Amino acid sequence: MTNIAFRRHGAFVTATLALLLSASAQAQIYRCTDAAGRPLYTDTKVGNCQLIDTGPSRPSASAPIPAPRSGTVSTVQTPAPANFPRVDNAQQKARDDERREILGDELRSEEQKLAALKKTFNNGEPERQGNERNYAKYQERVANMREDINRAERNVEALRREIGNIR
Repeated sequence: MTNIAFRRHGAFVTATLALLLSASAQAQIYRCTDAAGRPLYTDTKVGNCQLIDTGPSRPSASAPIPAPRSGTVSTVQTPAPANFPRVDNAQQKARDDERREILGDELRSEEQKLAALKKTFNNGEPERQGNERNYAKYQERVANMREDINRAERNVEALRREIGNIR
């Protein structure tokens, strides 16, 4: 875009923005008809005009903002409805135990996966495969193995954290 085109575009954007801001700040817009019968939109009533409903008006910057009435803002939690299902302590404990067992199974599975990945990784020097005569292919596989190990370690940490959060 040339410098002149940019200036024109910038001026257009600025003018459009100014028009939108001024129009949105006004509370009333009128649709008038000029002598030739063409519609004219304005914020002042001139001759044969009809008020256009522009939706809810926004308060102007000079209009005072009403203060909230006392007692309307509540920081207290609203109680659950009377018909809201309740879980007794024994049932909740059973659910927590089941959750802990499921997460424990997932943790053991993820730890086994991590151990297998580390064994194959061989401290950063896994055995080369037959199709890896090109050293770049070997490096790519090693990088993917590192990513898999990092992901498995994060999963193990997350599962341990989740198990620790169970009551």
